[in-house]
Amino acid sequence: MNVSQAKVCLPAELIRRASVLPRPLVFTNGVFDLLHCGHADGLERARALGASLIVAVNDDASVRRLRKGNGRPFNACADRMRLLAALASTDLITCFDDDDASSVLLRVRPDIYVKGGDYDIEASPEGRVARSLGARRIALPFVHYTSSTALIARIRAAGADAKG
Repeated sequence: MNVSQAKVCLPAELIRRASVLPRPLVFTNGVFDLLHCGHADGLERARALGASLIVAVNDDASVRRLRKGNGRPFNACADRMRLLAALASTDLITCFDDDDASSVLLRVRPDIYVKGGDYDIEASPEGRVARSLGARRIALPFVHYTSSTALIARIRAAGADAKG
């Protein structure tokens, strides 16, 4: 097993593995279906806020319930986790099967909860849980705004143009 594969953590191991990470502990979550520069930038900036970064990934069924679009997720959860683990900014990657990551937040008890600026962090279930835990809540403004949904639309449009 290489270093990045060792970052992937099954939910059953999460409390034990998170408890040994240096603090302050930063936590974020998302689908991360098609990694792009916006993801990389946001994860680097999230990691810079603390000593460790945990990323929780929506599992495949959870992504489908979010109705992210036809055929989503494109990449299986295990593949999305493995790609995130290969990034230097991440310390631990796990997955969750709920509609939101509140239960993961309750187990990890981070010092800082981070999301991209397109989320109303204070109105989100995770934001409310983070507040109840006394965690700082930070919505990162976009430096390189790239939307997976917009990227997918461009790819699909290019495919339709190639057929026509």
